[in-house]
Parts: sequence; C-alpha cells; structure tokens
Amino acid sequence: MSDEDPLKEIPESIFADDDGSADARLAQALIRHSRGKAPLGEVVDALAYARVLVPVLADGEQRGIGKHGLEQDHVASTGVVAVQMPDGRAALPIFTDVDAMKTWNADARPIPAEGPRAALAAISEEWSVMVLNPGMETTVIPRPAVWALGRGESYRPAINDGVIDEDVLQAVRDAVTLDERLKTVEVAPGRRSEVAIVLGLIPGLTQPEVDDLLRRVQRELAQSDVVAQRLDSLELRLAPAS
Repeated sequence: MSDEDPLKEIPESIFADDDGSADARLAQALIRHSRGKAPLGEVVDALAYARVLVPVLADGEQRGIGKHGLEQDHVASTGVVAVQMPDGRAALPIFTDVDAMKTWNADARPIPAEGPRAALAAISEEWSVMVLNPGMETTVIPRPAVWALGRGESYRPAINDGVIDEDVLQAVRDAVTLDERLKTVEVAPGRRSEVAIVLGLIPGLTQPEVDDLLRRVQRELAQSDVVAQRLDSLELRLAPAS
C-alpha cells in the first residue's frame, strides 16, 4: 500500500460547514440495523456517501482497554487510532458524530472523512476491519465491506438472511478437491466465524492424516480469489461423510 495518508489528502474546505452531527442516512441505517430491520449492507451503502469522524490522539497517548472489550492503541506516525478486536484483529474506529467519539475517548480529535476515505486509511494501515461507534452500539464493518468501500464497489455479503451466496458456495466447491478421504464439502453459517466449511471425512483416518487433509484444504481455499475477497472469516469443521 502507499505510504501516503489518505486522510491528509482531503481538502478542509469540503467539511468547512460540518457541525459534527451524524449523517442522516447513516444514522437511520444504523437504527434500522440495530433493530433487526435492515441488513449490514444498508449501513455499508450509507457509508459510501456519508461523512464519518476518524479519531486522532496526540503523540504519547497510552494504550488502554476501551468499552466493549476493544483494546485501544495509537499509531505513532499519524496519531490515527487502532482498536484490537476480541479475535485479535486490528480495526479502525470511526464515528457518526462528535458526541459519539467523545463518549469513547474525550481526548480524541475528530478528523472528518468520507466513508471510502476512512476505508482506504484502514487498508493502508493493513487493518482488517472498521468499527462504527465503539462505546455505544458498536457495528463491525467486516473486511470485505471495507475493501468494497475503498474500491468504490458494492458490498456483496457472503450470507443474506442465513443463506450462503451461491457464488461463495460455488467458489468453495471449485477450490476444494474431493478424494478417497474427503467425500463431501458443505458450507453453512459459522458458529465462531462468518462461514463454516464442513468436511465430510471417511471413518478411520489417523490424526496425522486428518491434519494433512486440513492443511491441504486450507491451501486450496487460500488460492481462491472469491473466498479471499468475499469471506471475512471462516472455520473448518469435521463430520462423518454422508
């Protein structure tokens, strides 16, 4: 990625009349999503056009544990803050308005940016995800959505209403090779991850044989562009072959 800071490229005049309040469309999308009346995609669509606030901390700001178990840290070169997700990934916190940011950290300075610019800032720092309004009703913007925003593309979630997208299903089937040990491959919503890939194995395999098979499946999945671009996280599960 470029060493340039995407946030520094924004002319201040764009936000000269910004009063620090939330973008109306984004605020409505968040309310609908929090009540289960709108998918995450509606929030991501709103972020494509909304102004958000990226927090910056002064040099020397020390790390600490923020609300909702997110570990807070700073990036010395720019002052842009990263938070650590429960699964260990680094995320860029963004906020709809000044009050939401001050609730999270009263010392943070808001930098206004369009949603796609914020996504590019996260990508340039090699942070996997963004978290919207941490400290309140936190909404996680997953890696595929962050990349879609940064590229100016539409976000296509891997799961809609509990149903796996057909392109994702086909990509997994194309990637994983069936053989005498592995008889079936199924895809389902995950328990700990976004998606679970269930491997149907023949009985009687030794642990080294199972380990070797898992390594092979992981290599094959890693070579699929669709899997890499569309899935935020996945887990492998073992089951007897049907």
